[in-house]
Amino acid sequence: MRTGRVRSGGLGEECSEMAGGANLEAQLCSEQFGSGAARGCLAAADGSLQWEAWEWRWWGLSGPCPGRARGRDGGGGGTPGTASPRLSGLLVVFLPQGFPDSVSPDYLPYQLWDSVQAFASSLSGSLATHAVLLGIGVGNAEASVSAATATWLVKDSTGMLGRIIFAWWKGSKLDCNAKQWRLFADILNDVAMFLEIMAPIYPIFFTMTVCISNLAKCIVSVAGGATRAALTMHQARRNNMADVSAKDSSQETLVNLAGLLVSLLMLPLVSACPSFSLSCFFFLTALHIYANYRAVRALVLETLNEDRLRLVLKHFLQRGEVLDPTSANQMEPLWTGFWPSLSLSLGVPLHRLISSVFELQQLVEGHQEPYLLHWDKSKSADKESWVIIKETHQVLDKLFPKFLKGLQDAGWKTEKHQLEVDEWRATWLPSPEKKIL
Repeated sequence: MRTGRVRSGGLGEECSEMAGGANLEAQLCSEQFGSGAARGCLAAADGSLQWEAWEWRWWGLSGPCPGRARGRDGGGGGTPGTASPRLSGLLVVFLPQGFPDSVSPDYLPYQLWDSVQAFASSLSGSLATHAVLLGIGVGNAEASVSAATATWLVKDSTGMLGRIIFAWWKGSKLDCNAKQWRLFADILNDVAMFLEIMAPIYPIFFTMTVCISNLAKCIVSVAGGATRAALTMHQARRNNMADVSAKDSSQETLVNLAGLLVSLLMLPLVSACPSFSLSCFFFLTALHIYANYRAVRALVLETLNEDRLRLVLKHFLQRGEVLDPTSANQMEPLWTGFWPSLSLSLGVPLHRLISSVFELQQLVEGHQEPYLLHWDKSKSADKESWVIIKETHQVLDKLFPKFLKGLQDAGWKTEKHQLEVDEWRATWLPSPEKKIL
């Protein structure tokens, strides 16, 4: 059984907008589907209910739905109140339920540019696959099946090992800089496809080249898949991660299908002219990188990582104001986030910070916060590290409450963060309980 949401109070402002003041007395109620326009219900002379015609909305455009007769159900079928019938079908198939209210505001621009990059990548992948098959001997009567099979197995095994090593090495860092790693993965994918296209030109290095290429592609699959999951968490606003992920897969499948059809037309042209193949690849690669940059730049993440925290904190100390998420994300660097940019370490082992009772006393003296600060003595400083630490605590005690409130007022999610934190924790006197960062 399906249940509906009924909104009371239809005799007020909402209904008066639908039918005008002349019919205000006859309006009984109204209904609304998602974020679509509401429609009112009138009392007909025979005692039946007469609904207003639906108005359609499509990404900011609105107007009366053409060809809809008023009647007991308002006339016509389809998804009510959101779009015309054909557009409603697209909404249901390719967009999450409740769009646009069920996803983040940056969902649409990101997905549009992501579709462009996926289309370009699909065409480039066809060119690369054509080159690899040519290199292993497809179409060559003198090629050995066993040699081609061995090359393929070595290529795959190299990629599998690379996938495991990369996930162990960088897996915990992908959440902290999802945008940067997403862009890095797509650029690395272009490099891998370029190697595959060049591999048949140097047959003596073919096996080594395709192994390196597949290694890069496996790294791409780990980084791209993990960061996509992180971005899905950001986009889903109604605990609808599964729906957002499923519709993203549908969009990608449609784009890949279009890319497949275009590839069938393109490959016969490039087969006879290798220079034309390279020209197409370079054009598609440029489009792919540009679309990826625009897609990642369109994201507005409301949680703080090191780069965004540095930008917000610097602006706060200089001007006394907290940057909003949109401004900070526009200023965030996209090319440097996947290597260390700040000398900041969180969750480090205590035994690396102190070596004597005096040093421990200096760390815990004069504050009750559930964390310890330590200045790296190897860094040049005019003052003793203990003096720097005490002055830092004084600044934090004075400015942090205002800074935290400013973050919350500006729209940042302060209940969680994307700072890279190791697993080390410590307890110290006089409080015996475990301190949590």
